[in-house]
Amino acid sequence: MNVLIVEDERQLSHEIEIFLTKQGYQCDVAFTGKSASEKIYVNSYDFVLLDIGLPDYNGFNLLREAKQSGKESAFIIVTARGSTDDKITGLDLGADDYLSKPFSLLELQARMQAILRRKHGLKNNTIEINGFVLDIQNRTVSFKNNPINLTKKEFDILHYMALHKNRVITRVQLTEHIWGDVLEEDYESNYIDVHIKNLRKKLSVYGNTDFIETVRGIGYRLNMA
Repeated sequence: MNVLIVEDERQLSHEIEIFLTKQGYQCDVAFTGKSASEKIYVNSYDFVLLDIGLPDYNGFNLLREAKQSGKESAFIIVTARGSTDDKITGLDLGADDYLSKPFSLLELQARMQAILRRKHGLKNNTIEINGFVLDIQNRTVSFKNNPINLTKKEFDILHYMALHKNRVITRVQLTEHIWGDVLEEDYESNYIDVHIKNLRKKLSVYGNTDFIETVRGIGYRLNMA
């Protein structure tokens, strides 16, 4: 999951970045509205944590711009301004949640997970795929209660594809959301394919992996009923 932290309080942004990185998120940080606007325009983020009290920008305007440009990021407004009017304004503009300072980082993580469940129609923090069970909160994969040892990147790839089941995911999309980098499409570069190959190999010890489909010349699709 790729996260943009838009926060001019550098100590707070640093604490959020350290915490989310330990939870397996890829984090970018913007201290100004101008920097955040540029990053949102160029990159694809799963979450944007947005302080509306920025020194050079009204955070609500930044949210409005992102929604008008069709960005699908989930926005959580994080601010010391906790008035009802501000909350209503943010939610009306398309924010997914609103968190008043000071807040617990564990609460922030719980709200992010709740948004993921709502957005992708999950009933809890697990996803089942042909007998394989992904525990999103604990970042584990098992098959019939047998734990499967995946690397961080292998888990992230499987998790991201499961959230976007039955959709073709390009190699560039996987790069953006798993590594946090935007690269030009280069089909001679096979680092994505190597990770998929290793993932299939580890899962195939326990069950059929035909649900991970290669879409030639484009990327991959995870097929689920």
